[in-house]
Amino acid sequence: MNVSLRFSLLLAILLVTFASCQKPASSAEYNARAANAENYNAALNKLTQVIIHDIFSPPVASRIYAYANLAGYEALVPYDAQYESLGGKLKRFQASPKPQAGKEYCFPLASTHALLTVARALTFTVEYYDEFEKSFYQQYKKDGLPDDVYDRSMAYGETIAKHILDYAAKDNYKQTRGFKHTVTNEEGTWVPTPPAYMDAAEPQWNKIRCWAMDTCNQFMPPRPLPYSLKKGSPYEKELDEVYQTGKNLDKQKQDIAYFWDDNAFVMNVAGHVMYASKKMTPGGHWLGIAQTVARKKKLNMMQTVEAYALTSFALTDGFISCWDEKYRSKTVRPETVINKSIDPKWTPFLQTPPFPEYPSGHSVISTAAATVLTSLMGDNVAFTDSTEFQYGHGVRSFKSFRDAADEASISRMYGGIHYRSALVNGQIEGEQVGKWVIQKIHTRRSAVASR
Repeated sequence: MNVSLRFSLLLAILLVTFASCQKPASSAEYNARAANAENYNAALNKLTQVIIHDIFSPPVASRIYAYANLAGYEALVPYDAQYESLGGKLKRFQASPKPQAGKEYCFPLASTHALLTVARALTFTVEYYDEFEKSFYQQYKKDGLPDDVYDRSMAYGETIAKHILDYAAKDNYKQTRGFKHTVTNEEGTWVPTPPAYMDAAEPQWNKIRCWAMDTCNQFMPPRPLPYSLKKGSPYEKELDEVYQTGKNLDKQKQDIAYFWDDNAFVMNVAGHVMYASKKMTPGGHWLGIAQTVARKKKLNMMQTVEAYALTSFALTDGFISCWDEKYRSKTVRPETVINKSIDPKWTPFLQTPPFPEYPSGHSVISTAAATVLTSLMGDNVAFTDSTEFQYGHGVRSFKSFRDAADEASISRMYGGIHYRSALVNGQIEGEQVGKWVIQKIHTRRSAVASR
């Protein structure tokens, strides 16, 4: 045997021996490599794309986000001992199944799989997930995740997803489908608005099970201003403010109104042709803001998923609380009154959404989300919001979450679709909801001490 051949054989033996002596990657190593917040961000962003495509109303979209992020959170909890299941903390939610003792899991994989499994179950265009999931899951195997750990982690994600979907099935959503709001001829009450004169959206939304709130009317705002067109009455003054603001809307205010529009279904009329435009919902916008700041602060995956979950709960309870009042007060929209009593040719800058006016949904949910995010990430955290840049809504910068919520609120008057009292009282209501979520839902074992 020549020297070259002997050397090659010796090298082969050494490599085989070295490989056989290497320790296989541990469960901790699998999880550490996979615990990249961007993986979860990608999955959540795919859900947002499907929600936009499927044209879910803002309240329904918030429900989908909440269950998907609850699933993602619960499947990730075993990865970090500082965090705990939300069993017993959310209304009528029982603790999730635990992973099998002594077995290895990749919990970040289980988390994203749980989120996507719930997303598939609660949205319509499920084929939109196919290519994304195929390449998404393949990457874990390419990164060296053993087949048995992969299969076990995927199965755990599905177990968590089933637990969450069983919880979702009992929230009264199905029981509220098909109901229509009865329009009355009582002066000052809501009627359908141009151009499509659509039925009122989600008139039974206060029947949906709350998340952190005790009841849907726990944070009921003050009564709306009494309807009166008498010159100088409080209502007439607010009506005139909307009218004058709309007639004198400068470019800056137009940009603000359009940036925060977030109307999931806008009807466009061109001659005899009417067609719809799809946009992001307010909930999706605020989860996008959470993503932006989480990236800026370099939050880890567990912290990021926690932020999504708590923000989602604030959004859903915010919509339940707001919609409870909308269909109690049934306040007429400014467009209706201005066209009838002041100027029949006046149109708001934004298309009026199809539900009663009081209070402002943007004001409630934006302030609720901002309150939660401030608690988690800090006050006076400056950021640039490019969440909807890809949808043509531009980019805006803010000094804090509250600064963004304030602008979101006033944007609704600039848009010509809300009175000032609906904004002010809506923000108060939203802050109460957000504070309650933070007080009630403790994600971390040391949460009380840290907050």
